[in-house]
Parts: sequence; structure tokens; C-alpha cells
Amino acid sequence: MIEESFKLPREVIIVEGRDDTTRLIETFGPDIKVIETGGSALNRATQARIKQAAEQFGIIIFTDPDYQGLRLRRLISEAHPTAKQAHLTPEESKAKQEGASLGVEHAAPSAIRAAIAAVAQLDTSVAVDRIPMSDLVRLQLIGHPEATKRRHAVAQEFHLGHLNGKQLQKQLALYQIDLETLTTFLRQYELEKHKEGQNNGN
Repeated sequence: MIEESFKLPREVIIVEGRDDTTRLIETFGPDIKVIETGGSALNRATQARIKQAAEQFGIIIFTDPDYQGLRLRRLISEAHPTAKQAHLTPEESKAKQEGASLGVEHAAPSAIRAAIAAVAQLDTSVAVDRIPMSDLVRLQLIGHPEATKRRHAVAQEFHLGHLNGKQLQKQLALYQIDLETLTTFLRQYELEKHKEGQNNGN
């Protein structure tokens, strides 16, 4: 059960995998901001998302207390020296199954909350209202033949990662992207697309 008295951190939390994200959602609720590294490698898209998050919200590195997790922590810390560091002990992150690897996904919510609370800044920012679905449809981001391409362009511009129609509304609100900002970007996107079409026609 999520403790309602525990406020969300302002920062984006960097974890290794999907199961870690699931555990954070179970601990803090669906509005927690998370970026997954996708394992021990940091591709350019993930690096760009982390950079954007660090500049906009700040980041908390919360990788597993094993060799790969420590390696990732070092790599991210070198790129972002002001990143905050949240840690679990090997005992806290140990799976119940014998021989399983250490991981954030195995930790109790109380241990996760304590680790994050030790370094987090409470989120006192004014929440951005979710953009109505009717506007996302109007902007051809949902239910349109070009919707996938347009969502991809939005995700790249705002470093949101891969988005489907269901995730779009929530992610825009979490990362404080309002309707005006989104509309302005899509106008620019359409202008550039129109110019490309003209150049290809010449």
C-alpha cells in the first residue's frame, strides 16, 4: 500500500530495468518520474533523456548494488556530477529466491522510501493539468494515420522515450509539458515537414 503522507520526489529517478520501475510505481504511485537505462549499456537516446531530466528536474541515481549497477552509477555520475545518489544495501535488495541477482525490484517499499527520502527534494512545483484527450486527437497525436510519427517527434523533442497513445497524456503531464508548449512544437514540426516536402519536390 502506498503511504499518502509520503510526498513524491521532484527529481527523476534513474533505474536499470522495467521491474525496478514497477517497484517504484508500487511504492510511490503512478506519478513517479523514472528513466530506465535498459541494462548496463547507455545508448544515446537514454543519455539524452537523462541529460534533459537532470537539467529540468534533477536526477537521483538508484541502480542495483552489484557490479553492473555500480558501473552504471559511475558512468552517469561522471556525466552528471551533481546527481543525487540513493543506495540500497545488498541485504535490502536481495531476492527471496536463492541465487537470484540483487535488485531494486526485490526491495521492500519501506527500504525504497527511506533511500529516496534521504536525498530527494520534495516536489513543490505546481502540477500541470493533463492535456484533454480531445486536444491530443485534434493535434493528430491519437487516432490519426500520422499519429505514431507525430508522437515519435514529440517524444524526441521532449526526451520522453517511446510513447504509445495511452502513455502520451500521462507523460506530458509528468514532465510538465502543457498544451501551449506542445502546440507550438507541432506547428514548427509541420513547417519543417512542409519545407522538406518542397525540397524533395524540387
